[in-house]
Amino acid sequence: MAKKKNADYMESQTKFNKLSPFANGLSNILFLLLSLISILPIIFVVVISISSEESITEFGYRLIPRALSADGFMYLFKQKTLLAQALGMSLAVTVLGTLIGTLLTTLIGYVLSRKEFKLHGLYTWLVFIPMIFNGGLVAQYVVTSQLLGLKNTIWALILPLCISSFNVIVSKTFFSMTIPDSLIESAELDGASQFTIFFKLVVPLSQPVFATIALFLCFTYWNDWFQAMLYIDEPAMYTLQAFLNRLMSDITELARNADKMGVSQLEMMAKMPKESARMAVVVVIVAPIACAYPFFQRYFISGLTVGAVKG
Repeated sequence: MAKKKNADYMESQTKFNKLSPFANGLSNILFLLLSLISILPIIFVVVISISSEESITEFGYRLIPRALSADGFMYLFKQKTLLAQALGMSLAVTVLGTLIGTLLTTLIGYVLSRKEFKLHGLYTWLVFIPMIFNGGLVAQYVVTSQLLGLKNTIWALILPLCISSFNVIVSKTFFSMTIPDSLIESAELDGASQFTIFFKLVVPLSQPVFATIALFLCFTYWNDWFQAMLYIDEPAMYTLQAFLNRLMSDITELARNADKMGVSQLEMMAKMPKESARMAVVVVIVAPIACAYPFFQRYFISGLTVGAVKG
């Protein structure tokens, strides 16, 4: 009798979730259009980056270039020493920031997920409030640069972005929904410390949330240029994004003041691949993180889905 009820329930659920052929075809068309909307700008940027400056000036931006040229990437290659230095700084900041941020975020999330923690309610509110309000940019700058003395150090690029309330709540919800209390209680009865429980029991069962938080932090650190603009004055400390942003600003400034330059500078401006160089900058920034995403994808979807459930 129970098996029959279960079979009837499963059949009713299948019928309820099944789409009609028309709705299925409409959904496929809709998702195809959304995919094209997402992919076309990327293709457009790549095409412009390999278009000649003359064709861009004459015909404007085109999906199919009139003339191909690698001048934009060659212009970046001429800055290869500074570019390589900035790339190394970005890699160091991204790797260190992702490791430290993932560890701290998941530790806080795990502690807040334990109902027996006496200050559970207070600390949950302390984590939640910064999602709605913050102290402002001036307060953050004063604390980071003057109180902590982190100006012109790599830690000024890492610590301000290390922990976010959203990531903590995602990890807290995951641990609450996934890690059974009985498992923690059994380990405590066996005499395991909280650090032992976390690293030997919780971490192996929580790969999706670790990968999700790591991906969020990786994107954040790799794409960040604002922290470098605030706290870094030495060119040797520029990250890739800060360096390329400065490079784009220099190109724009040269183009704006072309009428004040001498003859040789005007000739240089005429040969400089302004638009293609800008798009080449975008390609250089996006390509590495786009290549890293597939390695996180299978964990990212499951971790984000669990984190979206109210805990």
